[in-house]
Amino acid sequence: MVKIVDKEQIKQLFANGQRLMIGGFIECGAPHRLIDLLLESGVRNLTLIGNDTGFDDQKSGQLVVERRLSRVIVSHIGTNKETGRQMNSGDLEVELIPQGTLVEQIRAGGAGLGGVLTPTGIGTPVAEGSRTLEVDGREYLLAKPLRADLALVKAWKADRDGNLLFRYAARNFNPVIAMAGDRVVVEAEEIVPTGEIDPNQVMTPGIFVDYILRNGEE
Repeated sequence: MVKIVDKEQIKQLFANGQRLMIGGFIECGAPHRLIDLLLESGVRNLTLIGNDTGFDDQKSGQLVVERRLSRVIVSHIGTNKETGRQMNSGDLEVELIPQGTLVEQIRAGGAGLGGVLTPTGIGTPVAEGSRTLEVDGREYLLAKPLRADLALVKAWKADRDGNLLFRYAARNFNPVIAMAGDRVVVEAEEIVPTGEIDPNQVMTPGIFVDYILRNGEE
């Protein structure tokens, strides 16, 4: 399978109503070129799963500003005022999940687990409507696994087989969402020949990666 594709091939992967996971932490490590292609594709009614909705004047936040999203599943929205406005008006469904719980739900989705047990949220509104279990005398919430139709990932370096390296804080959510997407699309700063990345340094194996945006494609 040829994994390195051009922007037009990437655009064809997007469809109305999809569930998308997008890497990044308040724009750090977010796949900005892929988000541009998503916006250009014109698709709408999307569900976004990720850490946040970015800033309203930057790449990730434009998905909210242009009203491409019908639902977001994130840990916070405080950096994007438009997300709050659409939530309060009823135009956007917002599900807020504690950050540690959210990333574990994504990890569980990628690992094929039935969910994770967490004490976070017990005795708060987070627990309302959720299933609880008692283990060794302590109460836990059952947080169900999360998966997506597409995962959009930003990597520092990729080889032609899709083995990935992430750099510094940009690593954040990217490796875990790469395991939880039915199809995984990567934007890499550098694409190198297969074998150039030391196998001991690979952070996401190429078996998880379906497509890599060709270098220089905007």
